[in-house]
Amino acid sequence: MFSDNKKDKHDMDNTSGKNSIAQGTKIVGDFNSEGDFRIDGIIEGNIKTAGKVFVGKDGFVKGTIQGTDAYFEGKFSGKLSLSGTLTLKSSAFIEGEVVVGKLAVEPGATFNVTCAMKGTVKPMTNGEPARKKPEAEKTA
Repeated sequence: MFSDNKKDKHDMDNTSGKNSIAQGTKIVGDFNSEGDFRIDGIIEGNIKTAGKVFVGKDGFVKGTIQGTDAYFEGKFSGKLSLSGTLTLKSSAFIEGEVVVGKLAVEPGATFNVTCAMKGTVKPMTNGEPARKKPEAEKTA
């Protein structure tokens, strides 16, 4: 009796805020979204999202992507700017300019880019990470 209502609500929650470009679809233009993107088709243009971008094996994006995290199995050519993590599976092909917080690359992925990582900067001394200085003892 209650399971039907919960199922309907759950199905609606799964689709809200998610955008999908199906295989065989080509879109030319710029997109702004608060939700996630799944791309299995072709996009030529600029994507700006607060969500995550997933490019499937048959997906291709030519342009710019600005977002938090991206997961690539397909192809990208252009400028990619992420505040979070870029994950490249072995089938990924990425070329262009990349600025990310973190990078995860599987063996076999093609990554022909100029890359900058914008994360926490760890100071180095003589080729080794700086060690934290012990704090002075406090007495009463």
